[in-house]
Amino acid sequence: MRVALLTEGVRPHAPCGTGGWCDRLVDGLREHDFEWYVLTGETGETGETGEGSGPRPGVRELALRGRRPPGRAPGALRRRQYAAAYEQLVRALLRPGDRDGFGPGLYRLAGLARTDRALPAFLVSAHARRVLERVWRSPGADTSAGQPLVCDVLVAADLLEQCLRPLSAPWYGTAPGGLGAADLCHVVGGGPAALPALVAKRLHGVPFVVTEHGPHLREQYLGHREAPHRWPVRALLLAFFRALTEETYRQAAILTPGSAHDQRWQLRCGADPARTRVVYEGSPAVDRPAAGPEPAVPTLVWAGALEPGRDPELALHAFARVRAELPAARLVVHGEEAVPGYRAHCGAVAERLGVAGAVEFAGRPRSAADAWAEGTVVVFSALSQRRPRLLADAMLSGRAVVATDVGVVREVVGPTGLLVPPRDPRALAGACLALLRDEERRARLGLAGRLRAQERFAVEPVIGAFREIYLELVSQWPAFPAAADPRPRPFARPAEYWLTDRSPAVAAPGDGAPTPAPAAPAGEAAVRPGAFAEAV
Repeated sequence: MRVALLTEGVRPHAPCGTGGWCDRLVDGLREHDFEWYVLTGETGETGETGEGSGPRPGVRELALRGRRPPGRAPGALRRRQYAAAYEQLVRALLRPGDRDGFGPGLYRLAGLARTDRALPAFLVSAHARRVLERVWRSPGADTSAGQPLVCDVLVAADLLEQCLRPLSAPWYGTAPGGLGAADLCHVVGGGPAALPALVAKRLHGVPFVVTEHGPHLREQYLGHREAPHRWPVRALLLAFFRALTEETYRQAAILTPGSAHDQRWQLRCGADPARTRVVYEGSPAVDRPAAGPEPAVPTLVWAGALEPGRDPELALHAFARVRAELPAARLVVHGEEAVPGYRAHCGAVAERLGVAGAVEFAGRPRSAADAWAEGTVVVFSALSQRRPRLLADAMLSGRAVVATDVGVVREVVGPTGLLVPPRDPRALAGACLALLRDEERRARLGLAGRLRAQERFAVEPVIGAFREIYLELVSQWPAFPAAADPRPRPFARPAEYWLTDRSPAVAAPGDGAPTPAPAAPAGEAAVRPGAFAEAV
């Protein structure tokens, strides 16, 4: 079958062969034909919608930022139609009582953009800004983040234009390379990458799957705390992403979060539990051999970005207690500075605790495997652990793990490691001492953690899960969604129809007399073929 892979902020052909998640998916499902549709950061790489020049064939790109796509401004009549649709969308973002209008407004804009490609020009026009300002300052609008200034209207209009650019992408239609010719869409990451899938489903009835390794909306909430815009603009953008997420979860055929922790977030955002399945992010590191012998002296190893959220200070305070019990102990801290001056701050904390001579800030390691091999016990002290990847990689090394019980930690580590409350140096130190003093327990937990990570994060189960999801999805979806007959007709054509060397006649079961091959129903000549058929 033909699968449209939709991603944001990734150039899939650049890291080809380096083990990216999308690469592993495509390489594992070679029986399907994948085409890449990528929302990039800036213009000027391969052009606005040009084909990728890397090893991956069929890569199409659209820049979300930078110079807007070319296009003439709409005429007077069309401008009024654009304004009505845009006002419906903006009211859904700013007026709590009109939130149901987000989807209809979005699809009206997409329908208009498909006919004349004038949407980007309209969104940056003075007419669009006046619509936004009028709705934003009207009675009933949500201004809890502050009253909008003129500069807020200008900035928000530009940002909304960037967010809505995928609606005007030349990717729609049933011609080769169009999303309407795909059997299904697979959205990786959510957010604006889901916009083409929503439009393809609306226009052509193409189902789509959404995979999120960390919900996009959650990352938006975290990132907007440090955004360079005023709070009214931030609130408007978060309202857009919240409404887009809810519409995506409502329209997606299947959601595949990367952990049960992410699944709970999706359910709180309105996802249907019956259409949500956890598929862990596979890692090729499962084939990596375990770390070698332990270091000669008891060593704790900590890895991650040097920032307050990872709480390396907790590890330093706990290590001071460990050092009081085991004077020969060492602490190796791997990671780069994510907050300016935080490395020096951690060094000052170590000096104040009197353990600076036993703490090594080793910077970024050559590989994660090298970092884990330097320690006797691996320590995670984060206040929030949103992704399981680093935890799983540490467990694959065969070293025993001590971690704070936050986020996905309990789900990933389970009974194969020691979990302690966050911000509790005494508990963290006690768990580290218990393992440093018990070699047999360290070995047992390290082996159990390695086996658990190999079972949950192997690549083959992930590929198998999506193979089943694809086939299940297209077998239950209308084979000809664009036909005049709206009734679902899975398997509308027999498998023999799709054989390349099929003859004009097909033998009827039960006798040797030839019968004519089944004719296509009326109206099907101009629509895309059935999804299941190409899998056969």
